[in-house]
Amino acid sequence: MALLERRTEGSGGPGTVAASARDLVKVYGTGSTQVVALEKVDIDIYGGEFTAVMGPSGSGKSTLMHCMAGLDRITQGEVTVGGTPLGRLSDKELTALRRDKIGFIFQAFNLIPTLTAQENILLPLSIAGRQPQEDWYRTVIETTGLADRLGHKPSELSGGQQQRVACARALASRPDIIFADEPTGNLDSRSGAEVLGFLRRSVDEFAQTIVMVTHDPTAAGYTDRVIFLADGHVVTELRQPTPQKVLETMTSLDRQTAAAVLGERPGA
Repeated sequence: MALLERRTEGSGGPGTVAASARDLVKVYGTGSTQVVALEKVDIDIYGGEFTAVMGPSGSGKSTLMHCMAGLDRITQGEVTVGGTPLGRLSDKELTALRRDKIGFIFQAFNLIPTLTAQENILLPLSIAGRQPQEDWYRTVIETTGLADRLGHKPSELSGGQQQRVACARALASRPDIIFADEPTGNLDSRSGAEVLGFLRRSVDEFAQTIVMVTHDPTAAGYTDRVIFLADGHVVTELRQPTPQKVLETMTSLDRQTAAAVLGERPGA
């Protein structure tokens, strides 16, 4: 799919490209076990936007996120974050970039059970030997509604509260971009809506850049843009998505996938 827009390369903010991929190829295995997870993907992630990545099971959406976040080395092509090509970095430099420039939110929360909520939030900064910016940290805590839960350990928090701790942890260092992998996948609808509302607010009020992998049309409806993958390719995108439009697009992709498996042409 040709890129629909070109914007200025930079670390973030409206009108800039916060992260990009060019001719991205990711192959797992060799020989008869080889699987091409991504094939010649071109994509721009724009600063100050909330972007969802969706697609049928096996379409490559989680692989795309892992490659763009520097969690997985690519086979071919180029990925940049904040204008920095990841392929040119050593393992040490890549680790530093992920620590300083990228935030992560995972479906399983990934909190340390022996630490309090506050200690979990501040852990990445502590590892980096940095102190939180007082005003920003206070803003993050107020926004996530965790002020009265900071002394609690994960086992003493609900699922929604744990995910809000994970969101606060991702935001605490003011990263250039946050990657979220199915952040509401383990939550009930009410808790999921709270987390999505917080992510939406962080984009609208703090100009945060967020990329979210999801299978949920309702979650995608909170975003500015939805990118759809199928069989390792970017096939289409939606601007100003609604759950209904997302569902219609997903249904169409599922039908095309089923037709391909049956050896039929879509629409035949």
